Amino acid sequence: MRHSLLVRLVASSVLIAVCSIVATAWLAARSTSGEIRDQQGQTLARDARINDALLGYAASHPRWDGVGETVRELARQSDQRVALATEGGARIADSAAGRPPLPARASAVVDPLAVDVSLVPGAATDRIDARAAGPFQLPESERLRLREEVGAQAACLRREGQRATVVVGPGGRPYLRREGGQTATAPAATRPRVPVGAPPGRGSSPPRAALARPSGGEAVRLTGARPVVVATTPEPAAPADPPETSPPANMPGAPTGPPVERPVPRPTGTPDLAPQPASCSPDAPGPTATERRALDQLTALVRQCQRSQVDVWLDETGTPAAPAAAAECLATARRTQLKPYVAPAALLYIGSPEDRAPAIDPYRIAGVTAVILFLAVGVSVLVATRLVRPVRAVTAAVRRMRAGDGSARVMVRAKGEVGELGAAFNEMSEHLDRMERQRKAMVSDVSHELRTPLSNIRGWLEAAQDGVADLDPALTASLVEEATLLQHIVDDLQQLALADVGKLRLHPEPVDVAALVEQIATVYRVAAEAAEVALAVEVTGRPHLDADPVRLRQAVGNLLANAVRYTPAGGRVSLRAYGDGDDVLIEVADTGPGIAPEHLPHVFDRFWRAEKSRSRQTGGSGLGLAIVRQLAEAHGGSSAVRSEPGRGATFTLRLPRAPG
Repeated sequence: MRHSLLVRLVASSVLIAVCSIVATAWLAARSTSGEIRDQQGQTLARDARINDALLGYAASHPRWDGVGETVRELARQSDQRVALATEGGARIADSAAGRPPLPARASAVVDPLAVDVSLVPGAATDRIDARAAGPFQLPESERLRLREEVGAQAACLRREGQRATVVVGPGGRPYLRREGGQTATAPAATRPRVPVGAPPGRGSSPPRAALARPSGGEAVRLTGARPVVVATTPEPAAPADPPETSPPANMPGAPTGPPVERPVPRPTGTPDLAPQPASCSPDAPGPTATERRALDQLTALVRQCQRSQVDVWLDETGTPAAPAAAAECLATARRTQLKPYVAPAALLYIGSPEDRAPAIDPYRIAGVTAVILFLAVGVSVLVATRLVRPVRAVTAAVRRMRAGDGSARVMVRAKGEVGELGAAFNEMSEHLDRMERQRKAMVSDVSHELRTPLSNIRGWLEAAQDGVADLDPALTASLVEEATLLQHIVDDLQQLALADVGKLRLHPEPVDVAALVEQIATVYRVAAEAAEVALAVEVTGRPHLDADPVRLRQAVGNLLANAVRYTPAGGRVSLRAYGDGDDVLIEVADTGPGIAPEHLPHVFDRFWRAEKSRSRQTGGSGLGLAIVRQLAEAHGGSSAVRSEPGRGATFTLRLPRAPG
């Protein structure tokens, strides 16, 4: 059974089915995992967009009262349910109709004072949303004034061939940014002066740094690439230096007296100034009244936390800044200051409770696998049976052929490879049957060709031995002729045998075809004249061959001898030679009776003769044309014949032309 084709086909099909199931499951798991990762990435990006939009709303609104429209718009864009709730669970806004229950777990916490860094990777270190300006939010009048001043500075820089862009900070303060991302600044000024209440230990300002004093006890610090506004808490001043302005008394950390100035170095980490064209004003616009009030309040909160004198200033975007040592206190103070201006923290819910992955049922998977295997086995058995049936028929036909039945055939109705197998077997069977018939006919023909001269020789020798006939010269010549005929037959058979096994020796050399055919025609012209047949030679050009001239004369001579023999008196035999591309064609045409169409496929067979009596008066041994074909193929060429009954025949030798 293990050698049965049916069993092998079924086993192979089952193995293929199992491997297919395993491979499909593996690919499905891989692709599902990849899709899950992609979906998680898309979900994270979607959640980050929704969270950023709601953070922007919370940073610019003190309450969540009007967030409903924003939530519904985000839900339409993301095709997801979006809901907001307080930390206590009270629903703030929900895009779902009918107020369905909220999911069990929130997607994120929306808090502009403590942003989620997993959803906002570029968040500041203090985790405060940059859009939360709070009291630093400039009114429209101050924005317009600052925009005019900064726009004039930008226009001046552009006239001098420098590229500068006006950028607006979160609080509405415009500032200049040069090409390459740097802020447009001014050259160094005279030694700056700050209010007396600055931190202790400050001395003269280093070169290439300056503090431009605006009104109100603040200074605009011009660092190498960032003009910043520095706020200080003034102390009682000398009579010669009267105060400019005072922050509102109702803000934390309000000043208690006029400011007094003294030299002060730049804060640690402030870069040198880059030189600017002297024709354009380098000073950044001074702080507005709104910024002064907010900055004084924030400074008081920072110093209260730090318990020391700390400078707090605004960078070019209008964002408060402080030394690194006071960064934690600055963040705490900013949260305290911004809390009344931003919306309280809220829980963000994205999606719906129904968005759960379906549970995997192992029994269902096992059942589907069993059904697939059952179908695979059934289909395999059906297909294998249909495939094995013609194979068995071929096997039976082969056994009949081995038993001697040459007519064994296979009846195959299938198409494709199995049908081709049956057709090939039938062709092989027909060919073998034909070859067997030819073998038997050749044995009969050989025995006939050899028996006739041997019988003549034996008969005359026995007659001479018995004294019935005299062994005179005429009888001796007849016996020699019969022996020569036998020798020719044996030589032809030996030559064909050598050609069959590839041992026919050739001695190729350059051959002038025109000279060759003229020599052959000269040899057979006498016989043609005796038969009253005209022999003509036609050579076009000067074709040359690399061939064995002896073998080539033998092949053309056989064709010419047959043509002279079968052409009636008054007929014509033509010997032509001409070039045809890379070949040379030698043709022998006659005006004899021609060859019947059914005999044309057999004219080059061994011992074949159209006249079945095999009389010596009407033909030779039937080996001449077979020798012609073998010699043509030995030279790398071919032989062919075309004929019509009553119009003669044309035999053609096609041989490769000599190179060059």
